[in-house]
Amino acid sequence: MDKRFAWLVVVVVLIGAAAVYFWRMKPVAPPPPPPVASAPPVAPTAPPEPPSIQHPVPEVTPPAAPLPALADSDAAVKEMIVALFGTDAFARFFHANDLVRRFVVTVDNLPRKTTAQRLMPVKPVPGPFAVSATGQSFEMAPSNALRYRPYVVAMEGVEAKKAVAAYARMYPLFQAAYQELGYPNAYFNDRLVVAIDDLLAAPDVSAPQLAQPKVLYEYADPALEARSAGQKIMLRMGHENAARVKEKLRVVRRELTGQSGPQ
Repeated sequence: MDKRFAWLVVVVVLIGAAAVYFWRMKPVAPPPPPPVASAPPVAPTAPPEPPSIQHPVPEVTPPAAPLPALADSDAAVKEMIVALFGTDAFARFFHANDLVRRFVVTVDNLPRKTTAQRLMPVKPVPGPFAVSATGQSFEMAPSNALRYRPYVVAMEGVEAKKAVAAYARMYPLFQAAYQELGYPNAYFNDRLVVAIDDLLAAPDVSAPQLAQPKVLYEYADPALEARSAGQKIMLRMGHENAARVKEKLRVVRRELTGQSGPQ
């Protein structure tokens, strides 16, 4: 007998047995209901504590225009990105939906062990992961860095001051998405600075050795494999690309906080 059907039979039999049992019982007058105790007064709910802020977002001058609701923000954020990167770059590199939420969840995940590619605001780097092999030893092929180069060039073409100013104007949307993600008392810009510092702390390894225990490649050095998702992205893009990204991140961090962060 199919197990799901067997469990159904057992449940029906138990319900039927209980029904027969109660049907055969002599009716008994129900006892009077117990006295209802008065409920204790409910203390007023304290308003949520405002997030502690380590790195306040730069002030917007002149004051920003009213922003759309988070659910309706894609058009405004797309306009901001197009103004920074250009129309062609937006179409080539960025997803067009849920841009704020994608950015927030990716920033939150970069210092962690894993991050979901499907939730990133940018499209996947095209082409296969290129590896060169020498005997039983593997390492990233030099051509692999070329896959990341267009992203790096596009990033370098954006003026950090303008990017931070645009981010500051849109900041209430990022904060709303961060609270929606499950951080009602945290400040998203602080998390962004943590993510930037984690990327800046990625080790400078020109040709990390790889291992292939199953299908996917891993870093042969357990210390590298244990690094955060963001730092492993930095390693994967190649030594030169990573150095250029770090240089840009220091400039962005300086615009955000007044400090360039770890060297």
